[in-house]
Amino acid sequence: MAKKKIKKAEFPEDFIWGVAAAAYQNEGAFDSDGKGPSIWDTFTNKRNFQEGNANVSTDFYHKYEEDILRIKEMNLDSFRFSLSWSRIFPNGVGKPNPEGVAFYHKVIDFCLLHKITPWVTLYHWDLPQALEDKGGWTCRSILDWFSYYTDFCTKEFGEKVSNWMVLNEPMSFVGLGYFLGEHAPGKKGMKNFLAAAHHAVLCQAIGGRIVRENVLGAYIGTTFSCSYVAPKNLSYRNIRAAKRIDALLNRFFLEPLLGLGYPFDAFKGLKKIKKHFKPGDEKLMQFEFDFIGIQYYFKVVAEYSLFPPILFAKEVPASKRNVKMNSMGMEIYHKGLYKILKKFNKYKKLPALLITEVGVCLNDELIDGEVQDVKRIKYLKKSLLQIRKALKKGIDVQGVFFWTLVDNFEWAEGYKPRFGLLHNDLQTQKRTLKKSAYWLQSFLKK
Repeated sequence: MAKKKIKKAEFPEDFIWGVAAAAYQNEGAFDSDGKGPSIWDTFTNKRNFQEGNANVSTDFYHKYEEDILRIKEMNLDSFRFSLSWSRIFPNGVGKPNPEGVAFYHKVIDFCLLHKITPWVTLYHWDLPQALEDKGGWTCRSILDWFSYYTDFCTKEFGEKVSNWMVLNEPMSFVGLGYFLGEHAPGKKGMKNFLAAAHHAVLCQAIGGRIVRENVLGAYIGTTFSCSYVAPKNLSYRNIRAAKRIDALLNRFFLEPLLGLGYPFDAFKGLKKIKKHFKPGDEKLMQFEFDFIGIQYYFKVVAEYSLFPPILFAKEVPASKRNVKMNSMGMEIYHKGLYKILKKFNKYKKLPALLITEVGVCLNDELIDGEVQDVKRIKYLKKSLLQIRKALKKGIDVQGVFFWTLVDNFEWAEGYKPRFGLLHNDLQTQKRTLKKSAYWLQSFLKK
């Protein structure tokens, strides 16, 4: 059978080709030039986190010009990056830090100078520690804090930046940070989860409205971590377990935006979230974004379980299923990207879709000055084939952002997972384009 080939010409002329990165994972300079501590600074430093920290990481704070030029070198046209809330507001609110504000102006200006379109993510998991000390996402005051921050950023940078993303993967930072305790701030329990989740749902809509008001001609979205979910087998219990996990991963943050409310139909235990409601919240949760960001990495296979309660479902590890895995032990399943796009496209009120993250972590090694990441090239090709399929089926996919530019600090996993198109030597901060970067450069050649 002939192998399927992929060509740039098969995509719309105005299709967006970008790369994504996050402030905490890349910037370093964690306490420089007036920056205040974030929950991730606290989580990794004060707890002696065994996987290290991002105090220096890839030193994007000092090497942003080089990195943006690398984006240009690969023929990409867009750069998605996040703002560090505590670099702009060391105390979360109050007086802004002029050095932090100036830094992001320099990043944006350098992008524009080199005809790279900046896409700004307002929140990518690094809440100021000063706000966490007051309750963080579990405190309803986060609505006011986030509004204050968003209002400032959009007024400050809005004349230069048209493309905005409000939250990055809320289910990830809420679920891992306020339920399982595996991410910052390390809180656990359903009580913390339900409060934080509801407030994040409200903030994504509130943030969208503020961007709309402050930025003329803004193109506004928010991003969700999505996984194709399948039951372990066709038993009734496992099918229901898969539906509950699907509701949690793929429906929980989207459907309130669309006026559909929370997915109580999948599991009634979620109704406990109602105790966090205030009058008018059902309306406040809604907002018409211009696009929804899809972030896809792996497939989830679900089975019934007594724990955790309410969910009564758990994931069957990929390591027990004899499937292809990335270096973090997650199943590589390219068809899931198309299936997620198809699933989201069925919503009547859904705006355009944008792949705001897609990528793979591999055990990349720099040998004789080269990284022969052939598997990543295959991953990119197969992912693009799934996007092309969606486009041919009439699904409005407007672009793709590859995760990520440079090998960096991968949260609780530390520096072991390598997602980058560029290899980075943590000792010297020397960037090296991988084979996949050269392939992308050739694929996108004008």
